[in-house]
Amino acid sequence: MTTHLPTNSLPDSSINSAHEIVDVQTTDCCIVGGGPAGAVLALLLARQGIPVMLLEAHRDFDRDFRGDTIHPSVMQIMEELGLSDRLLQLPHTKMRQIRVKTPEDTVTLADFSHLKTRYPYITMLPQVKFLEFITQEAQQYPNFQLVMGANVQELIAEDGVVKGVRYRGSGGWHEIRAILTVGADGRHSKLRQLGGFESVETSPPMDVLWFRLPRHPEEFEGGMGRFAPGGIVAMLDRGDEWQIAYVISKGGYQQLRAVGLEEFKKSVVEVVPELSDRLDHLQDWSQVAFLSVESSRVKRWYHPGLLLIGDAAHIMSPVGGVGINYAIQDAVVAANVLSKPLQNKYVELRDLAKVQRQRELPTRIIQAFQTFIQKRVFVPVLASNRTFQPPALLRLPILRDLPARLIAFGVFPVHVQ
Repeated sequence: MTTHLPTNSLPDSSINSAHEIVDVQTTDCCIVGGGPAGAVLALLLARQGIPVMLLEAHRDFDRDFRGDTIHPSVMQIMEELGLSDRLLQLPHTKMRQIRVKTPEDTVTLADFSHLKTRYPYITMLPQVKFLEFITQEAQQYPNFQLVMGANVQELIAEDGVVKGVRYRGSGGWHEIRAILTVGADGRHSKLRQLGGFESVETSPPMDVLWFRLPRHPEEFEGGMGRFAPGGIVAMLDRGDEWQIAYVISKGGYQQLRAVGLEEFKKSVVEVVPELSDRLDHLQDWSQVAFLSVESSRVKRWYHPGLLLIGDAAHIMSPVGGVGINYAIQDAVVAANVLSKPLQNKYVELRDLAKVQRQRELPTRIIQAFQTFIQKRVFVPVLASNRTFQPPALLRLPILRDLPARLIAFGVFPVHVQ
């Protein structure tokens, strides 16, 4: 049977599952979810000699329209691990500024070239390549194990403490018993659901449609936001393609579908006229991915024996592309705090609380920043015929570099110990 864990009580689960268990394995840390947070945490723990098992529900890491923006904060973490030079050998592009073009002008919202770092840019690297790189690095350590196609369905709890998980995978049901279980399984986290975690939610005023179009070699590099009265488009450089985000008002997707694909393409051209020569590549709605934008965080990130990090603990808006970076920073803090307790084979509740204490405030600040941008920039443009105007505060010289620093590094620097 599936064990659901309310916030304030952890019922015991049966030691003998209702399912026929193919095998039972033990490890010190079982990480559920092979995204950026889970993969980086697994690597950091493996480097410390801690037995760690990483469970990923899919058979590979390739997913459409995942976060591909690696910010300077993460590049510095990669440098601390001795991996940055090799990572940059993978095919990538660089975004040195976040610019917005309107019918009248081009406005720079964030200029990373002023930052004091070896990496004054956002690295645009497909997430599948990043995850393959990190897990291949982790596989050099004999105490690391990666299981693909592991669909976690149950938590194991005894005496009020989570003791591991049960998953369906190759050959049937499997059981992993662990000192610590970490939920890093994304915005639709199964462990968050099973644990009965309570969330604090906001109501982002927008959704996003993602699609790809060819990019001509002579076109600008990096990326660009395009604003026109009633329309917002973000264009991200993927080498020979543009990955395009078309922003719509919350709840407007079905209405857009109802008027048809041709009308949708016309609305794209109204914002970005130069795409008119290639929109015939969009032949069907199946080429357009819908993202329901959410923003939330759980009130408490942990139960005894269980910790949530990354999107499992806090779902980020796509504004600023910071989600992957905050997830990786969570992983670094979790490894810094929990390595010694795991080496001692005993993780206390106060250790898990310390992870949340270090990461909750930065999360709340960046979510407030995203909410400010959504309400002060996106809503007026989408809801009216007004031309985009940068928030007046950002025109003050003393605040000019604040967006770049906040997006690049987050609120507090995070370093590998």
